[in-house]
Amino acid sequence: MNPSHAYGDQGSGTREQGSRTGDSLPSLPSLPSLPWLEVVNPSVCLGRVRHALFDFDGTVSVIRRGWEGVMVPLMVEMICDGHAPTPEIVAEVAEYVDRSTGILTIQQMEWLEEAVRRHGLARAPRTAREYKRIYNERLLGPVRQRLNRMDGSLASRDTLMITGARAFLQGLHERGVTLYLASGTDHTYVLEEAIALGIADLFGAHIYGAQDDTAACTKERIIARILDEHNLLGEELLVAGDGPVEMRHAKARGALALGVAADEERCLGLDPRKRQRLLAAGADLIVTDFLHHQELLKYLTENRP
Repeated sequence: MNPSHAYGDQGSGTREQGSRTGDSLPSLPSLPSLPWLEVVNPSVCLGRVRHALFDFDGTVSVIRRGWEGVMVPLMVEMICDGHAPTPEIVAEVAEYVDRSTGILTIQQMEWLEEAVRRHGLARAPRTAREYKRIYNERLLGPVRQRLNRMDGSLASRDTLMITGARAFLQGLHERGVTLYLASGTDHTYVLEEAIALGIADLFGAHIYGAQDDTAACTKERIIARILDEHNLLGEELLVAGDGPVEMRHAKARGALALGVAADEERCLGLDPRKRQRLLAAGADLIVTDFLHHQELLKYLTENRP
């Protein structure tokens, strides 16, 4: 496969076996170097996708864009509790939030609970559940405003999605690919927002948000369950996301890891920060958006039995 890439020097991926035994299926011919598609792992096997798991926020939906701008100040505020934040604390929090993108919100708040106690500045440390409640209250303001601005039209819904995401999901669905939606956000919110965007029916019963602060619906467990229950080779499962968590879990099980490095403010084009964390997490392919969904569908599904 052509080793040239659209964005310069990359890391290399490793080919792992899926859950079924036997030789790997052959790859499609070399992918071209394209402005919207970066081939990080030239040895990845393409064209066999039968199931696809999507992260929600930042990958499909931008309803919650800017959540980092709520979480980071909240964490710094809770750690410092009225004391002036130090550059070290701010950097620690920002690094953690970036690294933890995609995990359950309660797990991020558990980290905050530990950090508050470790720094010892807060007079009355709270529990992870209390921190999560405060975070949700602050984030739901802009979320509700965006939902209320939608008029029910397809055009208004698409302004709150990554460009081309709807057509890409519909294209996979029409090709018989089973779709799954997973998020670290609470299930109630994920379902409500998927319905508001008009895409819930594409996933059917396969919408998984956080449930009662348990780890039952983590992306790691969902990926393992899809592969095992359907006896899939790794490359038959596509995992698409903008965070490092789903990329790492996809690679651990040999699934095809598609990083989505989209600029959430514009809903298309490259976000360099996202690209760097996706590269570090081992993404096989990186797209800037789904504007070229027809070509991407061909690369992912045209070589199935």
